Amino acid sequence: MRTAAIIVAAGRGVRAGGPLPKQWQTIAGRSVAGWTLRAFADAPDIDEIVLVVHEDDMPRARSLPEAEGAMLVVGGADRAASVRAGLDALAYAPPDRVLIHDVARPCVRQTLIAEVCRALETAPGAAPALAVSDALWTGAGGVVTGAQPRDGLFRAQTPQGFHYAAIRDAHAARKTPAADDVEVARAAGLQVAILPGSDDNLKITTPGDFVRAEKLLVGQMDIRLGNGFDVHRFGAGDHVTLCGVQVPHDRGLLGHSDADVGMHAVTDAIYGALAMGDIGRHFPPSDPQWKGADSAIFLRHAVDLAGEHGFAISNIDCTLICERPKIGPHAPTMQTVMADLLRIEASRVSVKATTSEQLGFTGREEGIAALATATLVKT
Repeated sequence: MRTAAIIVAAGRGVRAGGPLPKQWQTIAGRSVAGWTLRAFADAPDIDEIVLVVHEDDMPRARSLPEAEGAMLVVGGADRAASVRAGLDALAYAPPDRVLIHDVARPCVRQTLIAEVCRALETAPGAAPALAVSDALWTGAGGVVTGAQPRDGLFRAQTPQGFHYAAIRDAHAARKTPAADDVEVARAAGLQVAILPGSDDNLKITTPGDFVRAEKLLVGQMDIRLGNGFDVHRFGAGDHVTLCGVQVPHDRGLLGHSDADVGMHAVTDAIYGALAMGDIGRHFPPSDPQWKGADSAIFLRHAVDLAGEHGFAISNIDCTLICERPKIGPHAPTMQTVMADLLRIEASRVSVKATTSEQLGFTGREEGIAALATATLVKT
């Protein structure tokens, strides 16, 4: 059975505050939308993801690394219209099941996604909820006016799962607003099973919710730091290759490969974060096949290795140490080239330079050194 996930992210979220709608604000180095997308992308039961966004947010959504492979759809005037847009986008190749999730619940766990999918094997609809345990009051004018029985009351959560054809038809028939997709399903006569929800599956609504969500998400994170250092001496030549960019110079750099000292330092930083040695372990200089090799081969290998072990590259910082050539004019291009090889946003790649105040081998212009740091996050 094929299962799709629709992540509804077209709202404006004004109660959450901040300069951007809440789904685009950052928690622990990743946008709320990015966390939510990652949760579903890593779920074994999910075969396809549809991200429904506001028309004004489409450029931002397209640039989101976590949205790679997801179908991007423009939402409607309200939540129900946005869900319908997501359901319609799947009509070209209808899945058997669909999970509909609010983007503002970035702490959703893999186990909950799996439980909703499992419940759909025997029920037309299923959704997580928490039984209300607090006393409930009615009130007016700032005073309590009565009590409300809490028996049989639940706090609804997402993802809410359904057989695709049934919820598509239910939404198509709905003519009035609904609080969520369970209400739409029940109005169409569909039975929805209640699954145990989680207090951690919070919905970001107010500014304080960002703090709580960060504590939950950071608690789940495995963060690794790695350092890399490399040196290459000058030799004959008319340019040096630094961070994938050829920079004109009156000398070149000597090395077994193309002697890209910056890229070598970054590559070793990634290997270091993985505790998997250095370039020499994976590409021995004694092997003639790497003579003059493009250092991008080494960096791609390190990036692939990180992915194979479940890590995403969060950011890279590389410092080139030399008196000449001047790096500043070329740094933006280096940043772009490296970001493409690292498969992350350019804003997560820092390439900068410093001199050694004419001290040491770099000060005597005998070569160039590079120092790099890599941050990897378990996905």
